[in-house]
Amino acid sequence: MKQLIFYLSTIIFFISCTAPVDNSANLAFEKNAETVLANLEGWQNENTDYSAYADDFVMLETGVGAEKDTITLSEMKETDKKMWEVYDFKMLNEPVLLPGVNADTKKPDGSVRHYSMWKVTRSATDSTEAKSGVIKMYESFDFNAEGKIMYQQVYGDFTGLMMKLHGQE
Repeated sequence: MKQLIFYLSTIIFFISCTAPVDNSANLAFEKNAETVLANLEGWQNENTDYSAYADDFVMLETGVGAEKDTITLSEMKETDKKMWEVYDFKMLNEPVLLPGVNADTKKPDGSVRHYSMWKVTRSATDSTEAKSGVIKMYESFDFNAEGKIMYQQVYGDFTGLMMKLHGQE
């Protein structure tokens, strides 16, 4: 009996000494993933909720030959408006959402990455027919402490897509 009490006491001691698990990055990822899904839906429906973005937001400019490295929220809004005037966007799959990590610490930080596939259609004009192409994309979103998008980057073969949509394939 003494041995049983000793073993139980030892087990309880070690269990009580175990540090609590920090689940905050996972909880932040789950919350931020909802924001990303709403953002993708908004883009597709041409009504992005820009209140999900931080005032000091920047987007990495990933295009070949870009004039500058990043664009601001106001510049992104203007670009979005111009894109929606010419193209229609439809996501073809449920995006694969992945938790991101801090580049320095390599630890989960609540950021969200996704892979998705989009059908992009250039609307018909008086002199051209409508034309569509499919692009596979990788995109990442980093969030500030308030849960606002503060940094975004997107990668895909946009040059190839534009060549297809504008008859230069």
